[in-house]
Amino acid sequence: MKSALVVGGLVVVATVAVAGVSAVTQVVSQDQAADQARAMSAGLNCNAALGPITAGPAGSGAGDAAKLNEDQRKNVALIISIGKDRQLPPLAWQVAIQAGMTESGLRNLNYGDRDSLGMFQMRPSMGWGTPAQVVDPHYSINKFYDVLGKVPGWEQQRPGESAQDVERSGFPDRYHKWESMAAHLIGNVGLVPDPTGCGQGTGLFVPAPTEQSRNAIQWALGQQGKPYVWGARTDQQGSFDCSSLMLQAYRAAGITLPRVSRQQYRAGAMLPVEQAQPGDLLFWGYDRSDPDTIHHVAMYLGDGKIVEAQQTGVPVHIRSVRWGEAELMGQAVRPGV
Repeated sequence: MKSALVVGGLVVVATVAVAGVSAVTQVVSQDQAADQARAMSAGLNCNAALGPITAGPAGSGAGDAAKLNEDQRKNVALIISIGKDRQLPPLAWQVAIQAGMTESGLRNLNYGDRDSLGMFQMRPSMGWGTPAQVVDPHYSINKFYDVLGKVPGWEQQRPGESAQDVERSGFPDRYHKWESMAAHLIGNVGLVPDPTGCGQGTGLFVPAPTEQSRNAIQWALGQQGKPYVWGARTDQQGSFDCSSLMLQAYRAAGITLPRVSRQQYRAGAMLPVEQAQPGDLLFWGYDRSDPDTIHHVAMYLGDGKIVEAQQTGVPVHIRSVRWGEAELMGQAVRPGV
């Protein structure tokens, strides 16, 4: 009888959660649709839905941006200006800013590794152009955008991943470091008002929860009561660990996630955890400033609740979450964006 009561309680909780998720998702979707409709009615050319992604706590990019000198900020303005002239979305500008900051500190260098030159450290010997061309900021920015446009699926990746696809660095993860700064500059650089072309502020939006998010939530809720097993196989549904539950929930919804929580943290658009919406992933790490210490992931349901496979002896369940609780990372992740 005790077991029956527990299972019944879980079913009741699940029903309430699904109703809450539906309501929140509908409101968020309607808000975004209204924003996009306003932009279209104004005849604006924009892609705010794939606007800047942020990798640090809200406002963390402002400090790095404040350290840029006048020449560096002029190069940022030129990257954005040329991107707008080419009718490229804000995400393209961000890719270029992160690449330029990583390669040269957004400076037009006349030296570099081997024959690398200019803001993006392009190598004439590798077909990027003549030495005179690659140190010309107008040429190098346009060339960067030309190559970026040929990267398959670049608009569905984090900007640092696309920067790596263009630059082909031996250190592929280093471009992520400047993600927050680049997002801040896109929204705040004074020489380029309304950089998204979609109205003030919309460049910091990420896409609203989708039908895939709702399907992932429903799948995860259907696993309640099943046991936690560390390292659970992902080709069966009899037991789960934290990341296998997320992987299978989103796989059922048509989105592929990496296997472990640290990798899942880099598998979508990031946003401040306090702005998480139903279907977003929340993460816990031993050091909140170091994603390499992440050890747990759960799915946000809305209304301050998550579904998770927590630990040995605790079956898949719903619980409340507090934004200030210990080890909760400052960023949530929206898979598939």
